[in-house]
Amino acid sequence: MSTVMIVDDSPTLRAMIAEALVNEGLQIVEACDGLDAKEKIQLRCPDLVIMDIVMPRMNGYELCRWLKNEFADQRIPVIMCTTKSEEFDRHWGMKQGGDAYITKPFEPAELMAKVRELLP
Repeated sequence: MSTVMIVDDSPTLRAMIAEALVNEGLQIVEACDGLDAKEKIQLRCPDLVIMDIVMPRMNGYELCRWLKNEFADQRIPVIMCTTKSEEFDRHWGMKQGGDAYITKPFEPAELMAKVRELLP
């Protein structure tokens, strides 16, 4: 069974995404910001990470760069899920190593399609 980490400072959004993923038979790990995610990833690597960009302590850009550098051999896919909707934001997110970029608000079906596409 695949494990997906959800990194977002909104407990409501984490719960909404978690419910959709659990309904697909996936295991979930939650983190409230980039530093929390970093600690949990070092203990056990997820198969995919869904992360916000705007978070306290460590933002999604920093977390994505760290993940792609530290675990390059594992090729963990990253879906950036954020309110930052400008074309520059999308470009910068992908340049940091993001594999997909979804803007909030989003349809759960859109997110699940990306999850299915990116999971090994």
